[in-house]
Order: sequence, then structure tokens, then C-alpha cells
Amino acid sequence: MKKLTLLLSSTVLALAVAGTAQAADKLRLGTEGAYAPFNTVDKDGKLAGFDIDIGNALCKAMDTECEWVTSDWDGLIPALDAKKFDAIIASMSITDERKEKIDFSGKYYSTPIKCARETGKTVDPTQTDTLKGKMIGVQSGVVSDNFARATFKDIAEITAYKTQDEANMDLLSGRVDLVCADSVVLAPFVKDEKNAGKVEFVGGDFDDKKFIGDGVGIGVRKGDTALAEKLNKAIAKIREDGTYAEINKKYFDFDLYGE
Repeated sequence: MKKLTLLLSSTVLALAVAGTAQAADKLRLGTEGAYAPFNTVDKDGKLAGFDIDIGNALCKAMDTECEWVTSDWDGLIPALDAKKFDAIIASMSITDERKEKIDFSGKYYSTPIKCARETGKTVDPTQTDTLKGKMIGVQSGVVSDNFARATFKDIAEITAYKTQDEANMDLLSGRVDLVCADSVVLAPFVKDEKNAGKVEFVGGDFDDKKFIGDGVGIGVRKGDTALAEKLNKAIAKIREDGTYAEINKKYFDFDLYGE
């Protein structure tokens, strides 16, 4: 009986160890899927974009399998805490406010905030008198939302949208007078041939670290320093072996990583 008990115990332990090893070989990554060109859903219903390619490259560098999970932007951090996935790769800026809730890897890119208006309009984010009584559209909960509210809340009305595309469409329809977003997210909208002559950038770059933080990083649960360190090593690896540059070139004609 003792031998049988020991055998069963050994079997259970072996299965538990195997299960742990199998779980460690898979990294569940959370993203939004509504933030082109970083993370979006293509015509075939598959996740695509810079964030997705970077995440897959990091998993390969860590010799682990990627499993992607989508969530609304506002639900990403709660879902991470609820262990619905292990890390967030969704163009999330490393800010002091977010660091109170989760930890981060080092940055994997960094870009400023820019604003756009209808061509020929006088509204200008650097000229506060032109903003009086105007409407500014932003995506809810992202750094440009925080930037707009902190900078213009006493001058203009801030309207937050679920996605940046919704804010952009309202700019074209005249429902808002200005939109502000990550420069790379806003660029495809401004440069789209369909919008030629309709919209333009205005006000230059806004890169105050108070708003954009220390760049864009990968979010992990508080205290998960082991995963953060693995991700940092993987970021360094794909930067060194040219993988990052190849992904960067696929989407952008400049170095997204920054200084």
C-alpha cells in the first residue's frame, strides 16, 4: 500500500511539474486590436500590426509560444490583474499613474503626441485663445486623453471616444475641432489619400514626459519582475539581431524606437 501511495504521489508530482513546464512555454499576451497601425484586426479576422509582430518576435526570442487575447482598452489592466493574460502589448505608455497599478518592461518604442485639425481652420493647440469654446477629440484613457485634459480642460471641451478612429471621423464631420493622439497613430489618418486637403497636423510635437512617460512598454502584473526581465532581454535580443529593424521597416520609414 505504501508503495502504491508513493507511486501515485510521484505520478501526481510529475504531472504537476509537466503542467507547470507546459504553462511556462506559453505566454498569453493582451492587446486591444483597435489601434492601427500598432494592433488591429485584418480583413481575415486576424490580429496584425507593429505590436503583434513585436510580441511574436519576443516570444520567439524567449523560445515560448504566444497566445493573443483581445480586450477593450479600459479593460486591459483589470484583465491582466485577473490573470486573463500574462502581459500587455498594446502601445501602453509607461506613466507614473499606470506604474501604481502594474509593472513594465523597458520601452520598445517612443513617440510624441500630435494634434490635427480640418485644413484651413484656425484652431491651434499652441495658441490657447483659438481653443476657447472648441471641442477636442481623444481616445479615452490613453496618454493624449491625459494630455488634453491637463492642458486644455479650462479652455475647451474634451470629448473622449472608445477608439481614435471615432474621434477622427467626428473631426471630418465637424463634430470636434481638433483631435490629439500618438503621432504615429494620427499620421495614417492625416496622410490618407481620401483625406487629402481635408485635415492637417498643427502645433508640432508634444513630448513632455509628464504625459508620454518613459516610452511605450510591456505591462506585467505587480511584482512579476522575472517576466519583465525576460522581456527586457528579449527586446535587447531583437534589437541586436536586426529583427526589430525589419519589423520597424515594415510599418514606418523612421526609427520608432527613439533615443
